[in-house]
Amino acid sequence: MTSASAAEKKLIDSEVVDEHAHYEPYGWHHWPKYPWPSYQFRRSLGETQEGGGTVSESFLAASRMIPGNYDSWHNEWMIVANASMARGEQAEAYGHIQTAMNCYLRAADMYRSAEFWLDPADPRRLPTFDKCEAATHRFMNWTVPKGEIVEIPYEPGMPMTGYFFRSPFGDGKQPVLISFGGLDSFKDELWFMTGRGALQRGISVLLMDGPGQGATLRRYGLVTRYDYEVPVGKCIDWLELRDDVDPGRIAVSGSSFGGYHAARAGCMEPRLAAAISHGGVLSLYDRYKDRAEDHGLAGHMKWVFGADTMKGVAEKTRNFDLRGAFEHMKCPYLILHGGHDVLGVEAAKEGYQYAKSVGVDVTFILVEADTTGAEHCQHDNPTLGQELMLDWLADKFGIDQHGLIKT
Repeated sequence: MTSASAAEKKLIDSEVVDEHAHYEPYGWHHWPKYPWPSYQFRRSLGETQEGGGTVSESFLAASRMIPGNYDSWHNEWMIVANASMARGEQAEAYGHIQTAMNCYLRAADMYRSAEFWLDPADPRRLPTFDKCEAATHRFMNWTVPKGEIVEIPYEPGMPMTGYFFRSPFGDGKQPVLISFGGLDSFKDELWFMTGRGALQRGISVLLMDGPGQGATLRRYGLVTRYDYEVPVGKCIDWLELRDDVDPGRIAVSGSSFGGYHAARAGCMEPRLAAAISHGGVLSLYDRYKDRAEDHGLAGHMKWVFGADTMKGVAEKTRNFDLRGAFEHMKCPYLILHGGHDVLGVEAAKEGYQYAKSVGVDVTFILVEADTTGAEHCQHDNPTLGQELMLDWLADKFGIDQHGLIKT
């Protein structure tokens, strides 16, 4: 086993010492004997502070779950998600629009949680995903400016689905962040990871499901690809047709596995003005080559890569390597990584050191546990993650945040 894989194993699957729910440097650890569900619960719990549920509803759902039982996980999240959706519909009917928006946003992220552990072929998976999207759409009906559901041409009859939100600050052509998820995150979750923070700083956002993600994977079976400059380029093509976008200030971000996608696009797509890896990596093969069939996310990895085995996944990652790509990066580049990331820190350091060695204008922020946000993609404190990423981007775009507030 490589040192990187060993570090990951130690962090997420280490021997259980305290079987009671407790706090770790990377956040709340709800079921210590079941570290991967605990990690996902930590993720859902963190997003409550960005509107993706409430703390009490999250703990209510968890209190009713059978630990380690994924049917129980699905069922209990569905109960609170359905309740929030129904409350939103009732509030909207009464004209209580802000309450309705809050409820729809909570329901969207709770449906996302409910869908997470279902097998790709499970008949509940797509209907649950549909509910997640429907909740987001109801929320978008009332945002100011109103959000747009978009389909960006990708392959014939198989577009990439996304959401475009224009910032409420400023007139005319605005800067834009194209935001992608990663191995398991998709556009509806990105509101809590990047979207809201960008809009607050005068940056419009295009939240996207690329190949291997969200609707693009679930509806069309389109798996991931190493040359992510292709889907990113198609997003830029679409943005350049709009009269409210500044084509000279378009950036890309990717979270988790998407950190590779964003870096690759930043290297190979010259129209990008900045790139953000929300989780850093240099070589995906170095991270995946020793992952076994019992890995906590093995099923999802095989689905995303279109492979039957973990060895097959590893083989497909051989081209996912930024060595030889960073040499082409001309835009400023940010790596944001958690100091207690469940996937380890070495991969992010390797990417930073390599990028710096070939002349990239790279910034590396490692969030330590004393400030929270030390978890993978700041799942324990996504607000902090947004502040760090989007303040950096606002500075690169030359945005006067004092001026925004005064207007």
